Amino acid sequence: MAGRGTGRGRAAAGDKPTSFDIAALAGVSQPTVSRALRGDRTVSGATRMRIEAIAQQLNYKVDKNASSLRRGQSMTLALLFFEDPLDDGNLINPFFLSMLGSILRTCAARGYDLLTSFQQLSADWHVDYEDSRKADGIILLGYGDYELYKARLAQLVRQGTHFVRWGAVDPAKLGTTIGCDNRLGGRDAGAHLIERGRRRIAFIGEASDHYPEFRDRYRGLAEVLREAGLPVDPGLHVDALSIEQSGYDAAQRLLGRGVPFDAIFAASDLIALGTMRALAEAGLRVPQDVAMVGFDDIPSASMIQPALTTVAQDYRRAGEMLVDALIRQIGNEPADTALLSPRLIVRASS
Repeated sequence: MAGRGTGRGRAAAGDKPTSFDIAALAGVSQPTVSRALRGDRTVSGATRMRIEAIAQQLNYKVDKNASSLRRGQSMTLALLFFEDPLDDGNLINPFFLSMLGSILRTCAARGYDLLTSFQQLSADWHVDYEDSRKADGIILLGYGDYELYKARLAQLVRQGTHFVRWGAVDPAKLGTTIGCDNRLGGRDAGAHLIERGRRRIAFIGEASDHYPEFRDRYRGLAEVLREAGLPVDPGLHVDALSIEQSGYDAAQRLLGRGVPFDAIFAASDLIALGTMRALAEAGLRVPQDVAMVGFDDIPSASMIQPALTTVAQDYRRAGEMLVDALIRQIGNEPADTALLSPRLIVRASS
């Protein structure tokens, strides 16, 4: 019979191999083969490797169209970036561009295509993507003012839209969130500066509920300062958004206050880059006069002079977890919120 292979578990000469042929050779069921070839983590690693090796030997190709029809899915995910105009003319934070590569690789490994676009607070995301069957679910990166953003997340939850997001974990549990332990990152940055003998540590970044990731980074810094018996001086905190020009302007405001400081923890690397430019213009040397620590480890952090000490977020693991959590949602499986631990990378700026 064409298409089902021979009784020995191999396709007859000239027949196109099928998943049933692979199942017979691997000694597993056909549904197990299907799950393994789309990267389902419920199949053990050893079994998945055996099935993939047999599929490669038979030159078997997954028919994504047929699979999508059977499952009633498009086998496509939508990745929506929050449009965040930067002072260099770009629209996407470089940190998210790094994460994009991981998301693309993971989608390919799991058998999904990826649509990318900018998200607008005024747009109906669910109509444009999941509800119109363009995509089976949505990944959200970035959000601007979180207090404004929460209403749209709540709307997506009410509508039953499959979505995951990267960001701060909200006690309101507005969808599945993969994020960084920002408070721990702030603690690590503060402890490092204290170990380097710095005692008057400024923070540049808007630490409020509107920007909860920056807020948690500041809270971590404040905790280690208090534990070390050092002051948390409100005069050493200046608001800034994650834009280089905003960091530059905030640093100038800090300098204008005349409050002494010997270190700065910037809430993002982009803020840190602008801050370092303002310090240089003021005749202050990094790290001799002012030690600097940023957050994110964007590519330019290691290229500037002096190279920037920063708190790195694991964008590779983040991309994998975002895709896998969304695929679990689509399959009506539990998809838990998770926090990734950051890593301090010490360079010349501190």
